[in-house]
Amino acid sequence: MPVNRVVITGRGAVSPFGLGVASLSEAVWNNSSGVKIIEEWRSVQGLHSFLAAPVPPFNAKERLPRTIRRTMGPMSIYATLAAQEAVADAEMSGDFLQSGAVGVVVGSTTGSPQTYEEFYRGFLPENNIEEVKSGVFFKIMGHSCSANICHALGINGEQWAPASACTSSSQALGLGYLLVRSGRQDALLCGGADEVHYTVSMVFDVVKAASRSNEMPESTPRPFDEKRDGVVCGGGSGVLVLERLDSARARGAKIYAEVIGFGNVNDSKHIANPHKQSMSRAIQNALNEAGLKAQDIDYVNAHATGTMLGDTAESLAIESVLGRGIPVSSLKGHFGHTLGAAGALETIVVLEMLDRQNLVPTLNLDKPDPKCADLHYVQAVSKHPLRTVIKNNFALGGVNTALVLRRWTDDI
Repeated sequence: MPVNRVVITGRGAVSPFGLGVASLSEAVWNNSSGVKIIEEWRSVQGLHSFLAAPVPPFNAKERLPRTIRRTMGPMSIYATLAAQEAVADAEMSGDFLQSGAVGVVVGSTTGSPQTYEEFYRGFLPENNIEEVKSGVFFKIMGHSCSANICHALGINGEQWAPASACTSSSQALGLGYLLVRSGRQDALLCGGADEVHYTVSMVFDVVKAASRSNEMPESTPRPFDEKRDGVVCGGGSGVLVLERLDSARARGAKIYAEVIGFGNVNDSKHIANPHKQSMSRAIQNALNEAGLKAQDIDYVNAHATGTMLGDTAESLAIESVLGRGIPVSSLKGHFGHTLGAAGALETIVVLEMLDRQNLVPTLNLDKPDPKCADLHYVQAVSKHPLRTVIKNNFALGGVNTALVLRRWTDDI
């Protein structure tokens, strides 16, 4: 069976900097931070971290009709708006979108945390479901984002919804790549979404992995920095259109990059602690699939969330496969860890780096931790020739992913 080449033809984003890819890119290139103090979280007993990077308020009623909005929690609204932008960016016709040749692979950590809270606050005091509205289930089901996108856009192709926390959207991109590569679909809307909620941040706080730098929100998280103290959770959605090259060419679509390799391995040593060996295997497997060697990689966009163990392990894994001195940076300092959206939102910025031939730094990285590997930690926006890059994402539970992207030029 012939193997299809897979390219990226559309991008859509909702981020801590607002709606749209343009607002995300502008903020990142201006070294802006989306991290804030959430004052109402101070009332949660036992919570030590009051930091988050939420999506700024906007009026969803102006953008989505009630007929489709009534089954959406915040994360599904984000995902649908990002999908709409990605479809418009890819200039996909309604006929193509609804032909069955286009599917959706959009994941999240869980269903809407806000809706879960609202439901249980109403149900538990009296064990009473009489006031529960019929749309609640569709907001909290694990595939809420993908299902609502399909409903809103009339998509009849395959629907998938990876639920692997911090790798939900990176697995979605990898799965989309495999589905298009194998010929099951001509195109897929791939990505993920999550929303800011104290029950999400408290998971990291309980295991002492959340940043507690509450007095300086714009200076945390600090990936790779010797003074880093943990994760800051963010919200939003990133959606990309992955498409068969022949289909994209036939439509005359703009091509941003080609996906040429995907590594996805499990770490069975510990359900929470990261391990260099598994991260290395994911990166090496992606390289092998792409048919590349270490010297072919120009840059690594790291997962690096700002934890002591995670950043160190990832840096050592990168060094073990790609050698010392390779340019590396993380985007978590700009907009926090957007969990199920992280892989896709960060990939959108990586595509912009490929286009601009710029490296974006790790915000808040002042002094790299000497325990981390000897890499080129990017600390300022700088010109750099970029052709082939790696995007890492890792998750609690042992999921390790790496995606290889190649800048598109018409001569390849």
